[in-house]
Amino acid sequence: MATEPITVSIRREVDPDRIAEATVWVQTGVNLANRYPGFLGSGWVRAGEDSDVWHMLYRFANEETLEAWERSPERSWWLEMGRGFVRAEKAKRRTGIEGWFDDPATGSVPAVADDPGSADGALPPAPPRWKQAVSIWLGFFPVNLAFSLLIALAPWWEDVPLVLRVLVTTLVLTPIMTYWVLPRVTRMLRGWLVPSRAG
Repeated sequence: MATEPITVSIRREVDPDRIAEATVWVQTGVNLANRYPGFLGSGWVRAGEDSDVWHMLYRFANEETLEAWERSPERSWWLEMGRGFVRAEKAKRRTGIEGWFDDPATGSVPAVADDPGSADGALPPAPPRWKQAVSIWLGFFPVNLAFSLLIALAPWWEDVPLVLRVLVTTLVLTPIMTYWVLPRVTRMLRGWLVPSRAG
């Protein structure tokens, strides 16, 4: 097994009508990967202001830590979220620091292969949507309950209009869920979330 750093270079074609969503999606993936041991950094650029081609790089300390991320339920969940606007992708792996400076991969292949076992570096299967929903609920319910109980102690909270209360709640809880709660919940439920590869 390789012990030197590994860089993954990815070329993705994104629906040009959903650039804002894609930008948030990419950053969410970076935030999730950043919590994994061995993550050394990442970067992404668009080919041009009007281009639908995005070049992305991320780097892990070795093959073992890279595979832990690539097989994680967090990454599967994240990739599933991008299916609506990532139209095609191609990835290459390189070892050593030179991987950061090579030209990104060119050409494109379908983002989801018909036969997951046939493509080099095929993506792991995403957990079923109902399992994703259960995982999100398991994290969101206690966090929302705790926040609601704490904020209710403020005597002025009941006087705040409903729209502002929902706005404040979502602004506070969304980053908590994204950065802390969801990664921990999915890690704890890893064996249940990831479909069995047996057979």
